[in-house]
Amino acid sequence: LMEVNSVSKKEENFMVESEREKELKAFDETKLGVKGLVDAGITKIPRIFYHPPDTFNRASDLGHKDYAIPIVDLARIHEDHSERRRVVERVKEASETWGFFQIVNHGIQLLTLEEMIDGILRFHDQDSEVKKEFYTRDLRPFIYNSNYNLYTTYAITWKDSFFCNLAPKAPTPEDLPPVCRYILLEYLNQVLKLGTLLFELLSEALGLHPTYLTDIGCTEGLFSFSHYYPACPEPELTMGTRKHADVDFITVLLQDRIGGLQVLHQDMWIDLPPLPGALVVNIGDFLQIISNDKFKSAQHRVLANSIGPRVSIACFFSTGRHPTSRIYGPIKELLSEDNPAKYREFSIPDFLAHYRKCLGDAYVNATWMTIFLKILGPRTARSETGTGRGCTFGALILHPERPFRVQN
Repeated sequence: LMEVNSVSKKEENFMVESEREKELKAFDETKLGVKGLVDAGITKIPRIFYHPPDTFNRASDLGHKDYAIPIVDLARIHEDHSERRRVVERVKEASETWGFFQIVNHGIQLLTLEEMIDGILRFHDQDSEVKKEFYTRDLRPFIYNSNYNLYTTYAITWKDSFFCNLAPKAPTPEDLPPVCRYILLEYLNQVLKLGTLLFELLSEALGLHPTYLTDIGCTEGLFSFSHYYPACPEPELTMGTRKHADVDFITVLLQDRIGGLQVLHQDMWIDLPPLPGALVVNIGDFLQIISNDKFKSAQHRVLANSIGPRVSIACFFSTGRHPTSRIYGPIKELLSEDNPAKYREFSIPDFLAHYRKCLGDAYVNATWMTIFLKILGPRTARSETGTGRGCTFGALILHPERPFRVQN
């Protein structure tokens, strides 16, 4: 009887998974994304968007209004040495305690920021037949789709996105949609320039020469995801973006005025409310590793919302799009007898290869440097090791004290 029940359960699971695959394929083949569902007037979201109740962790939100993510004003850092020192100290404190901060007076004009947001809206508001020409899951200079991990994640999220790589190889204007091509190139080039300044401040915050992080290649790669989150009829059942940390050096985010971004801080989800003209900067796994845990790569997420669309563009400084043989590891100038290396040295291809090996039934999409599990979803260090440290599983696989460390 037990054997019969076991077989029946397996058959049931197979049937459920088979139905799910059909629903995913049907959704994907429309090439209309989540916006297509909203435009069709749905009042109930499809079950492929359902997330487990414990995904939301609503109880952990209590008391979050007592916290505020740091805001750093860059207005006078080139004119006043004492002001620059204060800014560096502010960046240092935010990077160590939050892993997130907002910057104002950063040099990118408000008009450019608003035009970038408008460009994303124009792309999604254009005729669906025009958008379909860009819908793909192949590697191209410009990629538009809904949920790039559509077939490999346990629950998809309520957003459509497009991807564009800028460095080291920029697309030509002809590679990009006419409705947003020039503002996209203009904005990404300005973020690339801003990145040099940010890495100067982060270098100084680590007590290093201002060009240290740039000299080791932190600005050599830049790619972006532009996200479009339509209004959701049942936001309590799904997510805009699931909890994750970024596998890069830093991320620079532009968000519109709707909000929904939250940062995990001291086991509470803290709202990061939009600030007009500001950009959000967060520390990624690679910078946490090379700083030997001095800087923190924080978990974050985006809630689904009954109001929308919400628009954002995240720019990732990482060499992952075009991996090199450059060796990374804890910066030697930061190490001492009291502060020994917590991670072994690695190359980006080495990191990705062992990411696959350590997580078993998983794959790494090297384009986006993100790990996805076919059924269970992404795991973090907290759930994998029980350390409670809160740093990402991607960082900990390089830790010499862990049984799943990268072997020499």
